[in-house]
Amino acid sequence: MANSVEYGLLRGNKKIINNTMIKDFLIINCTGKNDQVGLRVDNNFFIHDFQTKFQNNELLAQTIVNLITKHKVNIDENFSVLINYGPGRFSSIRASLSIAKGIKISKNVKLFGYKGKDLPQFNLENIENLINKDLLEKNLIKPIYLS
Repeated sequence: MANSVEYGLLRGNKKIINNTMIKDFLIINCTGKNDQVGLRVDNNFFIHDFQTKFQNNELLAQTIVNLITKHKVNIDENFSVLINYGPGRFSSIRASLSIAKGIKISKNVKLFGYKGKDLPQFNLENIENLINKDLLEKNLIKPIYLS
């Protein structure tokens, strides 16, 4: 039962995340509206707000690299990436998912998704509620796009 220890309990078809698994994390909330990324490391929380809608996917990637470098984050198997998988703009969600999956593959981090409606405001208290109320999912296969 190694999976149940690693990923928490199974409720229906949804894997429930054990909140002790997520200590330090990067959260990507880029769906084409009020785009933000956040970083929690060593009990500190940092937010980067995008002032305009970014059309260049490199801007998102470079912002994440700068945030991680600035705060000297050690990204390893104990680090997690949380990503808003919709609803939102197709290109914004695909760029976010691509960057998150790239980090997962290159650094072997844990990757979790959440629905935008489950995070009413982008702040640490609400993000911790998202984690503690089992609203994160390990399965990111079906993002929700707006048409």
